Amino acid sequence: MIVLQQLINGLSLGSIYALIALGYTMVYGIVLLINFAHGDILMVGAYTAFFVLSAIGAGPLGMLLAFVVSMIVCASLGVTIERFAYRPLRASPRLNSLITAIAISLILENGARVLPFIGPNPRQFPRPAVININILDELSISNIQVIVIILSALLMLALNYIVNYTKRGKAMRAVSFDLQAASLMGISANKIISFTFALGSVLAAAGGVLYASAYPQVNPLMGMMPGLKAFVAAVLGGIGSIPGAMLGGFILGIAETFTKGFISSQFSDAISFSILIIVLLFKPTGILGKKARIKV
Repeated sequence: MIVLQQLINGLSLGSIYALIALGYTMVYGIVLLINFAHGDILMVGAYTAFFVLSAIGAGPLGMLLAFVVSMIVCASLGVTIERFAYRPLRASPRLNSLITAIAISLILENGARVLPFIGPNPRQFPRPAVININILDELSISNIQVIVIILSALLMLALNYIVNYTKRGKAMRAVSFDLQAASLMGISANKIISFTFALGSVLAAAGGVLYASAYPQVNPLMGMMPGLKAFVAAVLGGIGSIPGAMLGGFILGIAETFTKGFISSQFSDAISFSILIIVLLFKPTGILGKKARIKV
Protein backbone atom coordinates (compact mmCIF):
# COMPACT_ATOMS: atom_id res chain seq x y z
CA MET A 1 0.00 0.00 0.00
CA ILE A 2 2.89 2.37 0.70
CA VAL A 3 4.16 1.76 -2.83
CA LEU A 4 0.71 2.53 -4.28
CA GLN A 5 0.50 5.69 -2.17
CA GLN A 6 3.84 6.95 -3.46
CA LEU A 7 2.83 5.99 -7.00
CA ILE A 8 -0.28 8.18 -6.75
CA ASN A 9 1.83 11.03 -5.35
CA GLY A 10 4.32 10.52 -8.19
CA LEU A 11 1.61 10.55 -10.87
CA SER A 12 0.26 13.82 -9.46
CA LEU A 13 3.67 15.50 -9.45
CA GLY A 14 4.67 13.91 -12.76
CA SER A 15 1.52 15.29 -14.41
CA ILE A 16 2.62 18.82 -13.56
CA TYR A 17 6.19 18.21 -14.79
CA ALA A 18 4.82 16.73 -18.02
CA LEU A 19 2.62 19.78 -18.68
CA ILE A 20 5.54 22.16 -18.24
CA ALA A 21 7.93 19.91 -20.21
CA LEU A 22 5.58 19.97 -23.20
CA GLY A 23 6.19 23.71 -23.55
CA TYR A 24 9.95 23.19 -23.63
CA THR A 25 9.80 20.39 -26.15
CA MET A 26 7.35 22.11 -28.53
CA VAL A 27 9.41 25.30 -28.72
CA TYR A 28 12.62 23.31 -29.20
CA GLY A 29 10.99 21.18 -31.88
CA ILE A 30 9.96 24.28 -33.85
CA VAL A 31 12.88 26.73 -33.47
CA LEU A 32 15.59 24.66 -31.71
CA LEU A 33 15.51 27.03 -28.71
CA ILE A 34 15.61 26.13 -25.02
CA ASN A 35 13.20 28.70 -23.56
CA PHE A 36 14.60 29.08 -20.05
CA ALA A 37 11.95 31.70 -19.29
CA HIS A 38 9.30 28.96 -19.46
CA GLY A 39 9.43 28.24 -15.71
CA ASP A 40 8.85 31.92 -14.97
CA ILE A 41 5.77 31.95 -17.20
CA LEU A 42 4.51 29.26 -14.80
CA MET A 43 5.10 31.75 -11.97
CA VAL A 44 3.12 34.44 -13.80
CA GLY A 45 0.26 31.98 -14.28
CA ALA A 46 0.27 31.06 -10.60
CA TYR A 47 0.22 34.72 -9.51
CA THR A 48 -2.59 35.52 -11.96
CA ALA A 49 -4.63 32.69 -10.45
CA PHE A 50 -3.70 33.93 -6.96
CA PHE A 51 -5.18 37.38 -7.64
CA VAL A 52 -8.32 35.93 -9.26
CA LEU A 53 -8.93 33.50 -6.39
CA SER A 54 -8.20 36.18 -3.78
CA ALA A 55 -10.85 38.38 -5.38
CA ILE A 56 -13.69 35.88 -5.90
CA GLY A 57 -12.83 32.88 -3.71
CA ALA A 58 -11.56 29.36 -4.38
CA GLY A 59 -14.88 27.76 -5.30
CA PRO A 60 -15.45 25.78 -8.52
CA LEU A 61 -16.32 28.94 -10.49
CA GLY A 62 -13.30 30.74 -9.05
CA MET A 63 -10.94 27.91 -10.02
CA LEU A 64 -12.37 27.77 -13.54
CA LEU A 65 -11.99 31.52 -13.96
CA ALA A 66 -8.47 31.38 -12.50
CA PHE A 67 -7.47 28.77 -15.10
CA VAL A 68 -8.98 30.74 -17.98
CA VAL A 69 -7.53 34.13 -17.00
CA SER A 70 -4.06 32.72 -16.24
CA MET A 71 -4.00 30.89 -19.59
CA ILE A 72 -4.94 34.08 -21.47
CA VAL A 73 -2.34 36.17 -19.61
CA CYS A 74 0.44 33.61 -20.10
CA ALA A 75 -0.40 33.03 -23.76
CA SER A 76 -0.18 36.80 -24.35
CA LEU A 77 3.11 36.94 -22.43
CA GLY A 78 4.57 34.01 -24.40
CA VAL A 79 3.64 35.59 -27.76
CA THR A 80 5.07 38.96 -26.65
CA ILE A 81 8.37 37.40 -25.55
CA GLU A 82 8.66 35.50 -28.84
CA ARG A 83 7.86 38.59 -30.94
CA PHE A 84 10.20 41.08 -29.27
CA ALA A 85 12.97 38.92 -27.74
CA TYR A 86 13.41 35.76 -29.84
CA ARG A 87 12.18 36.61 -33.35
CA PRO A 88 14.84 39.31 -34.04
CA LEU A 89 17.54 36.77 -33.11
CA ARG A 90 16.19 33.84 -35.14
CA ALA A 91 18.94 34.12 -37.78
CA SER A 92 21.65 34.70 -35.15
CA PRO A 93 23.79 31.98 -33.51
CA ARG A 94 21.85 29.87 -31.00
CA LEU A 95 24.00 31.13 -28.14
CA ASN A 96 22.49 34.61 -28.58
CA SER A 97 18.96 33.24 -28.16
CA LEU A 98 20.03 31.14 -25.17
CA ILE A 99 21.53 34.17 -23.40
CA THR A 100 18.37 36.15 -24.21
CA ALA A 101 16.20 33.40 -22.71
CA ILE A 102 18.20 33.53 -19.48
CA ALA A 103 17.90 37.34 -19.47
CA ILE A 104 14.10 37.16 -19.92
CA SER A 105 13.95 34.69 -17.02
CA LEU A 106 15.89 37.07 -14.75
CA ILE A 107 13.73 40.03 -15.84
CA LEU A 108 10.51 38.18 -14.99
CA GLU A 109 11.80 36.96 -11.63
CA ASN A 110 13.30 40.24 -10.44
CA GLY A 111 10.57 42.33 -12.06
CA ALA A 112 7.99 40.44 -10.02
CA ARG A 113 10.03 40.97 -6.84
CA VAL A 114 9.97 44.77 -7.21
CA LEU A 115 6.32 45.11 -8.22
CA PRO A 116 4.40 46.47 -5.21
CA PHE A 117 1.42 44.13 -5.65
CA ILE A 118 3.67 41.02 -5.78
CA GLY A 119 6.83 41.69 -3.77
CA PRO A 120 9.61 39.31 -2.70
CA ASN A 121 7.76 37.56 0.13
CA PRO A 122 5.90 34.24 -0.30
CA ARG A 123 2.10 34.27 -0.11
CA GLN A 124 -0.43 31.60 0.77
CA PHE A 125 -2.24 30.39 -2.36
CA PRO A 126 -6.04 30.11 -2.03
CA ARG A 127 -7.23 26.64 -2.94
CA PRO A 128 -10.33 24.49 -2.42
CA ALA A 129 -10.67 22.65 0.88
CA VAL A 130 -8.57 19.48 0.85
CA ILE A 131 -10.67 16.32 1.14
CA ASN A 132 -8.80 13.06 1.63
CA ILE A 133 -10.42 9.95 0.19
CA ASN A 134 -9.35 6.83 2.07
CA ILE A 135 -9.20 3.54 0.18
CA LEU A 136 -8.82 0.32 2.21
CA ASP A 137 -7.78 2.41 5.27
CA GLU A 138 -4.16 2.60 4.11
CA LEU A 139 -4.34 4.30 0.73
CA SER A 140 -5.29 7.99 0.64
CA ILE A 141 -5.82 10.31 -2.29
CA SER A 142 -6.86 13.95 -2.00
CA ASN A 143 -9.31 15.83 -4.18
CA ILE A 144 -6.42 18.12 -5.22
CA GLN A 145 -4.46 15.13 -6.56
CA VAL A 146 -7.52 13.90 -8.45
CA ILE A 147 -7.99 17.36 -10.01
CA VAL A 148 -4.29 17.58 -10.95
CA ILE A 149 -4.18 14.15 -12.61
CA ILE A 150 -7.50 14.48 -14.48
CA LEU A 151 -6.93 18.05 -15.72
CA SER A 152 -3.36 17.24 -16.80
CA ALA A 153 -4.57 14.20 -18.72
CA LEU A 154 -7.32 16.24 -20.44
CA LEU A 155 -4.86 18.98 -21.43
CA MET A 156 -2.40 16.43 -22.81
CA LEU A 157 -5.17 14.79 -24.85
CA ALA A 158 -6.23 18.22 -26.14
CA LEU A 159 -2.64 18.99 -27.14
CA ASN A 160 -2.32 15.63 -28.89
CA TYR A 161 -5.51 16.36 -30.83
CA ILE A 162 -4.32 19.85 -31.84
CA VAL A 163 -0.92 18.63 -33.03
CA ASN A 164 -2.09 15.52 -34.88
CA TYR A 165 -5.59 16.25 -36.13
CA THR A 166 -5.91 19.97 -36.87
CA LYS A 167 -4.73 22.14 -39.75
CA ARG A 168 -2.68 24.30 -37.37
CA GLY A 169 -1.08 21.17 -35.90
CA LYS A 170 -0.16 19.92 -39.36
CA ALA A 171 1.48 23.29 -40.04
CA MET A 172 3.38 23.01 -36.73
CA ARG A 173 4.75 19.62 -37.77
CA ALA A 174 5.71 20.98 -41.19
CA VAL A 175 7.58 23.96 -39.71
CA SER A 176 9.29 21.62 -37.22
CA PHE A 177 10.43 19.33 -40.05
CA ASP A 178 11.71 22.08 -42.37
CA LEU A 179 10.97 25.76 -41.72
CA GLN A 180 12.17 27.02 -45.13
CA ALA A 181 10.28 24.40 -47.11
CA ALA A 182 7.11 25.03 -45.08
CA SER A 183 7.41 28.76 -45.82
CA LEU A 184 7.73 28.03 -49.55
CA MET A 185 4.54 25.95 -49.35
CA GLY A 186 2.59 28.97 -48.10
CA ILE A 187 2.74 28.40 -44.33
CA SER A 188 3.33 31.53 -42.27
CA ALA A 189 6.25 30.40 -40.12
CA ASN A 190 6.01 33.47 -37.84
CA LYS A 191 2.35 32.79 -37.05
CA ILE A 192 2.98 29.10 -36.38
CA ILE A 193 5.94 29.86 -34.09
CA SER A 194 3.86 32.44 -32.19
CA PHE A 195 1.05 29.88 -31.88
CA THR A 196 3.52 27.33 -30.52
CA PHE A 197 4.75 29.78 -27.87
CA ALA A 198 1.15 30.60 -26.95
CA LEU A 199 0.24 26.90 -26.68
CA GLY A 200 3.29 26.13 -24.54
CA SER A 201 2.56 29.12 -22.30
CA VAL A 202 -1.05 27.97 -21.84
CA LEU A 203 0.24 24.62 -20.59
CA ALA A 204 2.74 26.39 -18.31
CA ALA A 205 -0.11 28.49 -16.89
CA ALA A 206 -2.14 25.36 -16.17
CA GLY A 207 0.92 23.74 -14.63
CA GLY A 208 1.46 26.83 -12.46
CA VAL A 209 -2.10 26.82 -11.12
CA LEU A 210 -1.97 23.07 -10.44
CA TYR A 211 1.47 23.30 -8.81
CA ALA A 212 0.33 26.18 -6.58
CA SER A 213 -2.80 24.20 -5.67
CA ALA A 214 -0.76 21.14 -4.73
CA TYR A 215 1.91 23.15 -2.87
CA PRO A 216 -0.11 26.20 -1.76
CA GLN A 217 2.45 28.99 -1.76
CA VAL A 218 3.50 31.49 -4.44
CA ASN A 219 6.69 33.55 -4.68
CA PRO A 220 8.60 35.21 -7.57
CA LEU A 221 11.19 32.41 -7.69
CA MET A 222 8.71 29.53 -7.55
CA GLY A 223 9.16 28.67 -11.25
CA MET A 224 12.90 27.98 -11.06
CA MET A 225 12.91 24.41 -9.73
CA PRO A 226 9.75 23.12 -11.47
CA GLY A 227 11.03 24.69 -14.69
CA LEU A 228 14.41 23.03 -14.31
CA LYS A 229 12.82 19.68 -13.45
CA ALA A 230 10.50 19.97 -16.47
CA PHE A 231 13.50 20.71 -18.70
CA VAL A 232 15.18 17.60 -17.32
CA ALA A 233 11.98 15.65 -18.04
CA ALA A 234 11.91 16.93 -21.64
CA VAL A 235 15.55 15.94 -22.22
CA LEU A 236 15.00 12.61 -20.46
CA GLY A 237 12.08 11.71 -22.73
CA GLY A 238 13.75 13.12 -25.83
CA ILE A 239 13.76 16.88 -26.44
CA GLY A 240 11.46 17.69 -29.36
CA SER A 241 9.25 14.63 -28.76
CA ILE A 242 5.79 15.35 -27.30
CA PRO A 243 5.22 11.76 -26.05
CA GLY A 244 8.78 11.84 -24.71
CA ALA A 245 8.05 14.96 -22.64
CA MET A 246 4.99 13.28 -21.12
CA LEU A 247 6.92 10.10 -20.36
CA GLY A 248 9.88 12.02 -18.93
CA GLY A 249 7.59 14.04 -16.67
CA PHE A 250 5.96 10.96 -15.19
CA ILE A 251 9.29 9.15 -14.74
CA LEU A 252 10.77 12.15 -12.95
CA GLY A 253 7.72 12.69 -10.73
CA ILE A 254 7.54 9.03 -9.68
CA ALA A 255 11.31 8.83 -9.09
CA GLU A 256 11.19 11.95 -6.93
CA THR A 257 8.30 10.81 -4.73
CA PHE A 258 9.71 7.28 -4.34
CA THR A 259 13.04 8.77 -3.27
CA LYS A 260 11.32 11.01 -0.71
CA GLY A 261 9.17 8.13 0.55
CA PHE A 262 11.74 5.35 0.79
CA ILE A 263 15.18 6.99 1.01
CA SER A 264 15.33 10.67 2.01
CA SER A 265 13.90 13.93 0.73
CA GLN A 266 17.45 15.32 0.74
CA PHE A 267 18.41 12.99 -2.12
CA SER A 268 15.34 13.54 -4.33
CA ASP A 269 16.90 16.19 -6.58
CA ALA A 270 20.22 14.34 -6.83
CA ILE A 271 18.56 11.08 -7.87
CA SER A 272 16.31 12.87 -10.38
CA PHE A 273 19.31 14.40 -12.14
CA SER A 274 21.27 11.16 -11.83
CA ILE A 275 18.53 9.34 -13.78
CA LEU A 276 18.97 11.90 -16.56
CA ILE A 277 22.74 11.36 -16.65
CA ILE A 278 22.38 7.56 -16.71
CA VAL A 279 19.78 7.61 -19.51
CA LEU A 280 21.81 10.04 -21.62
CA LEU A 281 24.94 7.91 -21.20
CA PHE A 282 23.20 4.99 -22.90
CA LYS A 283 20.78 6.93 -25.15
CA PRO A 284 22.01 10.49 -25.78
CA THR A 285 18.82 11.46 -27.65
CA GLY A 286 16.59 10.58 -24.68
CA ILE A 287 14.18 7.67 -24.27
CA LEU A 288 11.93 8.49 -27.25
CA GLY A 289 14.28 10.85 -29.09
CA LYS A 290 15.43 10.12 -32.62
CA LYS A 291 18.86 10.56 -34.12
CA ALA A 292 19.07 13.50 -36.50
CA ARG A 293 21.34 13.35 -39.53
CA ILE A 294 22.95 16.63 -40.50
CA LYS A 295 24.22 16.99 -44.08
CA VAL A 296 27.47 18.86 -44.53
